[in-house]
This record gives sequence, structure tokens and C-alpha cells, in this order.
Amino acid sequence: MAKKRPQTKSARQQPQGRSRTVGANEPVPVVGAREPCPCGSGRRYKACHGRAAAHAVTELVQRPFDGLPGEADWVALRELVPASTVELTLKDGLPDGVPSVTLATVLPMAWPALRRDDGSVLLGLQNDTASGDLSRDLADTLARALTAEPGTPVGAERAASGDGPRLQDLLDPAAPFEPVVHTGFEFWVTEAESAGPDVAASLERANAAAIPTVRLSGVDAAYWCETPEKNHLRWVMTHPEEKLLDALARLHAAGTSSLGDDTRLVGSFRAHGLTVPVWDLPSAMGAEECEKPAAAFAERLAGALASDAPLTPEERRARGGLTNRQITLS
Repeated sequence: MAKKRPQTKSARQQPQGRSRTVGANEPVPVVGAREPCPCGSGRRYKACHGRAAAHAVTELVQRPFDGLPGEADWVALRELVPASTVELTLKDGLPDGVPSVTLATVLPMAWPALRRDDGSVLLGLQNDTASGDLSRDLADTLARALTAEPGTPVGAERAASGDGPRLQDLLDPAAPFEPVVHTGFEFWVTEAESAGPDVAASLERANAAAIPTVRLSGVDAAYWCETPEKNHLRWVMTHPEEKLLDALARLHAAGTSSLGDDTRLVGSFRAHGLTVPVWDLPSAMGAEECEKPAAAFAERLAGALASDAPLTPEERRARGGLTNRQITLS
């Protein structure tokens, strides 16, 4: 005779509110993975609505900033730029008591967001997120910051969910996205505010670690940076990856992929679905000296992108070299 299966807790023993059937238009609460699903299906939560919630946490959105103005700059500020701010425009306007909303690369103490004493909001971009959709996580943080008490930071306590609004739902798609690159993080504290000891220490550490960075003015989303050994230009591009790699290979094989004497296209990396070519520059080459060569390269690249001719053997070898040196950041 088969053994009787152990009985689960009866509805009477379950915590109130978890055993009832959830209506069609009601959100399903999050419960323990092995508990009965609140929807009333009779299955455990992990095998019912919990499966969708877990999938939402792990599914990676390859291009989280797609559809936003300045997608390439969003990627650059997330991955490349130490200190930068951008004024954001909300689709429905600013709520009462919120004079402005500003995107910032980093905030003190790695806060996800901050509601300042005057009610303005700072939204941090370079933070770990709860799910695979960075846009949705940032939108959730922004929504919580808009209603936080003035003078308080916003924590990273977003519940795992895949059905909240995204940045594309909250931000005005017609508003410009104009990053301002700073030499340090003094924008953390206004003249009317005084930094406490923790914020002051965080500010000192952040300033010490910041790499000098400048956004070029003549082309989109290209950032010069200075390092002790050599300088670099990192250029976030929105062209389809395969087409872009073909174009770069054509230029490399023709000897026209550099930005001038003693410069070299050394490879590229992927970040949030976009490709970022990288050039090594001599230490004497500053951001201003990059402007004309970068503009000239943009014209050469446009011509190479327009070509549909098959790659020559030399171009295929150049493409293989570029591909072998490509890494993925996110």
C-alpha cells in the first residue's frame, strides 16, 4: 500500500490574505516559493505566478536605453564617465514640490537616488539593479524618489517585478539629453547644504578615483579620457554591430582607422547592446586635438557603412582581429 502523502497546511492555518483567491484584476502578492499561490490555482507559488516573477528578475534586456533620446550617452554615462549630470524632463511634468530631476553618474554612499532638502531629485545611474531590465529598475527608483521626504536618500529596496513602468514611460521623448561632464563630484552638495562626515569622506574618495574625462563636441557620444600611461577615446555607437564591425574592418585594412599620428584603433567592447570602439592616443593629445580627427573619421565611417561589397581577404583578417579583441561589459 502506498504511503499517504503528508498533508499541507490547511487554509485555516495559512496566514490571512494568502489563502484566498485573487481576483482577475488584482495583483498577485509575493509569498514564499513553496507556499500555495495566492491566485487560488492550487499550485505552489514557485510553479505558478512565482515563475513569471523569477523570469522577470533574470531576463536581461539587451538595450535598456533603446528609444530614449541620447541612448549612446546613457550607455557612456553608465559605463565610462566618472562624473556627469543631465537634467531630465518628465513626460507628465514635475510633481508639486519637485523643482528638478537630475540624472547623475554616481551619488554619495552609492545611493540609488536622493531627494534634496529643496525637494529636487538626483537619480544615480551607476548602481546595481534588482532585475535584468535596467530601465525598469531606474524608473522604479525615480518614482520612489519623487515621493520621498526631502533631505533623504532612496534605498535599493525594489521588489522583483517585471510589470512596472520603464524610463521610456516616464521621460519626455522629445526633450534633449545633454550631459554635463564634471571634473569632480562637488555637484553632490549645493551651497545651501552642508556635507556630513560620511558624505564628505565619500566625496573625497570619489574625487581621488575620478579619471579626467571630456565629451567631444563635434561628434555624438565620444569621450576622451586621460590615464597615467596614455590617453584614450571611447566612442559609443548605435550602428548595428555586424555592420559596424565590417565598416571598421574596411577602414582598418585601408589604413584609415586611426585618428592621426601615434593613434591606433585597439578594439571595441559591447555595453548595453551597443558597440564602443576604443582608440589609444598619445599622452600629448588632449580632447581638443581629437575634435577634427574624430569628425574626419565619422565621415570615413559613414562611407564604409554605406558599402555592401563583400569583405576582401585583408578586410576579413582585420575584422577577425577586431572581433578577437572585443569584450562585453554588460
